[in-house]
Amino acid sequence: MMKSDLRIIKTKEALRTALLKLLKEKSLEQISISQLCREAKINRGTFYLHYENVEALFEEYFREITHDLDLAYREPYRFVQELDLAKLNPKTIRIFNHIDKFKSFYSIVFSRNVPMQYYYLLFETVKTLLLRNSSREDAEELGVDRQLYASYYANAIIGVMMQWYLDGFKLTVEEINIQLVRIISLGSDKPD
Repeated sequence: MMKSDLRIIKTKEALRTALLKLLKEKSLEQISISQLCREAKINRGTFYLHYENVEALFEEYFREITHDLDLAYREPYRFVQELDLAKLNPKTIRIFNHIDKFKSFYSIVFSRNVPMQYYYLLFETVKTLLLRNSSREDAEELGVDRQLYASYYANAIIGVMMQWYLDGFKLTVEEINIQLVRIISLGSDKPD
């Protein structure tokens, strides 16, 4: 396996940092390559070595973030065939570790100053994760449309993420994991 060139890594980090800073002030469509390069302290030629446009930079970064989210979401499933929500251990939940790792990105997604398109991108990503990890039989057994089921839970998960952001990330990752397990167990404690 080839090692990545340190210059490429540093350039991409500088561009992502600049992109996040600019996204706090304006939408993706309003960010020019010149502004981005000025903020990242690189020249336009260097930018074009890596990306065709600003959207390509955002899409690459978003793909990396959603890949990490996917890994975080799957963590509780790693050592079990079927996840028993009643026995879910807060220490196995990794979604909030992921949010904490990419806090500056999620602060933009959940900000009231940016277009809803970022929220919808996140929603579609989480919904896709849920659809991939739930069986058609589970939804059919409940008599629920699978798309509606996934949409409901995607909004619930994102709602907890957003509230954590709105509260200034005051709870630790461990505390928010415990809260999520308690919320999930509210529905699983009821008798059949």
